[in-house]
Amino acid sequence: MGRQMQPTFVLVHGAFANSFSFAPLQAELGLLGHRSVAVDLPGHGFGASYPRAYQAPQDLEALATAPGSIKGVTLTDNAAHLIGILGRAKVNGPVILVSHSRGGITATAAANARPDLIDRIVYVSAWCPVDLDVNDYYAEPEMATVDAASLGLAMSGNPAELGLLRVNFRSSDPDVLAAFKTAFLADGTDEEFLTFLNTFQPDENLDVGTSADRAQAATWGRIPKTFVRLAGDASLPLALQDRLIREGNALTPDNPYDVRTLEGSHLKWLIDPAPAARVLGELAALTVQSA
Repeated sequence: MGRQMQPTFVLVHGAFANSFSFAPLQAELGLLGHRSVAVDLPGHGFGASYPRAYQAPQDLEALATAPGSIKGVTLTDNAAHLIGILGRAKVNGPVILVSHSRGGITATAAANARPDLIDRIVYVSAWCPVDLDVNDYYAEPEMATVDAASLGLAMSGNPAELGLLRVNFRSSDPDVLAAFKTAFLADGTDEEFLTFLNTFQPDENLDVGTSADRAQAATWGRIPKTFVRLAGDASLPLALQDRLIREGNALTPDNPYDVRTLEGSHLKWLIDPAPAARVLGELAALTVQSA
């Protein structure tokens, strides 16, 4: 394929994550001849806050009240930032927007606003709300297996007072660490798990959108779309992934999801990225054929 027609993958991270977690996947994509851009949403990556109280030895009392740069960041801010990147990427040819986990909310908002900038949208076990607001899905049966109580043990401070979500990923509490590993990387080694945990940032913004930010048939619904199911995902269970696929297909029956499945947990595809890179390569070929 000519360079002008080569798609650019734009990669959007999930909650508490950043562009750093895509480095192994980007290496694999690059070695397969693909161009990619990993996004840091506002308040992420080098724009994140790591309070002094988060460093060892930790000051948990101070951590609960320390300010964070992500306070006040909205889904609108995230979508505007992503749209700016999509516009720059589109100059070079087709764009494939790939999102993971909570990043799907931002990808969906961007697709609602500017479908003209996206040639294919890919959700890798990512949120694409259709029938409900994101927070309301947590009360649904598909999310019943998620151990929110254990994960809540690592929460720091009062989100309403901080204006953000803060999680102490540097906790040494064995119950907290076990809950994190079960949720995110049950199929990884302890070393892989702790390494990944150290790429997380403590703060995340509060805004997950409203009904206006759910997938819109007239705009989002025009874009060819793929859902990559993660079969062993404990934090976004397969039952919930399949429900999101069904809801999206019901919204746009003439443009259903192309569905792929990878084995592994919520994070395994980023640690062992070769299978995911092969799937994305197939999607690049499909995008070039239809361009």
